[in-house]
Amino acid sequence: MRATLLLLFFSCTSVAAEPCRVKVIDKDNKWPVPLVELRTTGEQRFVSDNAGVIALDAPDLMGRESWFTVVGHGYEVPKDGFGYRGVKLTPVAGKTLTVEVTRVNVAKRIGRLTGGGLFAESQKCGDEAGWKDSPIIGCDSVQTAVLGGKRFWFWGDTTLPGYPLGIFDMLGATTPPLPFTTFEPPLRPKFDYLPAADKPRAVAKMPGSGPTWVFGVTTVPNALGATTLVGSYTKIENHLTVRRAGLCWWNSQTGRFEEWKEIWTKGDSSKPPPMPDGNAVAWTDPGGKAWRLFGNPLPHLKCAATFEAWQDPKQWERLTPEKLKDADGKAVVPHTGGIAFHPWRGRWVAVFSQKFGTSAFGEIWYAEADSPLGPWGTAVKVLTHDNYTFYNTRLHADLTPKGSPVLLFEGTYTAEFAKSPPITPRYNYNQILYRLDLDDPRLEKAKR
Repeated sequence: MRATLLLLFFSCTSVAAEPCRVKVIDKDNKWPVPLVELRTTGEQRFVSDNAGVIALDAPDLMGRESWFTVVGHGYEVPKDGFGYRGVKLTPVAGKTLTVEVTRVNVAKRIGRLTGGGLFAESQKCGDEAGWKDSPIIGCDSVQTAVLGGKRFWFWGDTTLPGYPLGIFDMLGATTPPLPFTTFEPPLRPKFDYLPAADKPRAVAKMPGSGPTWVFGVTTVPNALGATTLVGSYTKIENHLTVRRAGLCWWNSQTGRFEEWKEIWTKGDSSKPPPMPDGNAVAWTDPGGKAWRLFGNPLPHLKCAATFEAWQDPKQWERLTPEKLKDADGKAVVPHTGGIAFHPWRGRWVAVFSQKFGTSAFGEIWYAEADSPLGPWGTAVKVLTHDNYTFYNTRLHADLTPKGSPVLLFEGTYTAEFAKSPPITPRYNYNQILYRLDLDDPRLEKAKR
């Protein structure tokens, strides 16, 4: 009887077999590749983490040669004789296997910036034991600005682990002005969420019902020389409908955006007037006057770089964004994105998603110009997401050294607006960082 009880005890408390570690790497540079999916013939799905690692732990696959379809959003393996792109692997507990993928995008995927489980697959394999995840599951659309020796990051709607409804009035965090020491994977982002890392909360609760979205975040000096962080807000109803819009400013004492003035409310007209929203950039014109340009991606409005001009609609100047074309002269209609001056290129650059490209809003393009007001040269496609959305692209030209050809950008990776794709665990509704190497010969067309 005692022997039977001991047998039952050890059977119930036995430790699960160690998974098989699969490392997904770029065939060209041997970098780990995040967001590569292996799918079995039985529709099991495994996705690489920020270290390019997948923990294969399915008991029915262990020790058995198995086929895995490779899905990589711009990273792929060759087709076999039947047209399938995949690999055959024999998972063995504790063993490490390698899958090499070829990058077909111009842009290189660095990793996921937000959300939980950045190194979850690695940790299943016993690696990255010291990594601590943030309390955030998903973040939508980022705005950044540097103030007081810190870089502020503000995201829109945010998913938390405790309940399907998370934060809907902007989430905030800070980092050092230059948060990354390397621009290669694995990416290890560390945000100090406001007001405290373990207690994130909304930082832009404006009057009225519905979520608050803040865009056009920038800093401007006032007549007394003090610098203020400012933005434009909208109050949302019915998912995407704007019901109220205005200006807001960052109160460092309360750690929140506060309303400065209302500009428009639903009923005044069918839609809000042009405002200092979208993505903001600083520009000094040939005459030496400093401006703030606002666009999404190309500038649609400018105002003098002062608090007084920013808050006075009479001092805003409307601009007409030009139409963009590819190398064949075909129109490329932007959805969202931004511009920045890139010191290495010595020109203004734009990165933006295409409205209704071959992958909803998942096609990303690059263009450049001598002036932020144009004319803009040939648009070049640099990134494709297979039936997945990647919107509200944000450039980070100020995160790399002036002598570097690297251009960093991020966007929101989401199944929203795509054609009912299988949702990618952990990655969905989060920010992913990419890099463009501006010395890539495929970008030479953009100089035209």
